[in-house]
Amino acid sequence: MLPTERRERIRQLIQKRKYMKISELSQILKVSEMTIHRDLKPLIEEGWVKKTHGGVTWNREANTAANTGCVLCGRQPDSRLMYRLILTDQRIETACCSHCGLLRHRQIQEEVFQAMCQDFLTNTTISADRAWYVMDTEVDFHCCHPQVLSFEQKTTAEKFVRGFGGIALSFSEAIDRVHDQMKRNSGCGRKHSH
Repeated sequence: MLPTERRERIRQLIQKRKYMKISELSQILKVSEMTIHRDLKPLIEEGWVKKTHGGVTWNREANTAANTGCVLCGRQPDSRLMYRLILTDQRIETACCSHCGLLRHRQIQEEVFQAMCQDFLTNTTISADRAWYVMDTEVDFHCCHPQVLSFEQKTTAEKFVRGFGGIALSFSEAIDRVHDQMKRNSGCGRKHSH
């Protein structure tokens, strides 16, 4: 299991149980407690979980705030498409998809400490600035347009394009392209169709 897959599994377990011991996670995932501590670090930094004596708890306040809707369009985020911005003041903003996430990221780029999105196929959390994005695909996922899907690997994004059309872009290419398309389509960078 890759570290990103393990972190997502840890997040799911803690979300379900609300509290877990480090030793429990170590046994369930068949890795050392030190590996669990390393895997928990980004989840703690993102605010999804809180460290406690010997374990971690689900951070209800942060996750309730994250579930209030997309920071840009207000739509409820789908966990497979979600894009999260961790800001320098430790606030977390959640966007419903990479379309809104990239637009918001561009708007407040000086305040962004870290950005995370979901790999569309594996649903694992990945670093947004290292992700590959597919735009203009034939598949409609009933979210914001132009649709933007994120992938951890360039090769996976390119295979998706071969099967379903579109174009595979790096982070910097995707952030510029979605902004330019929105500007062209609506006359401003904030409005988008649903």
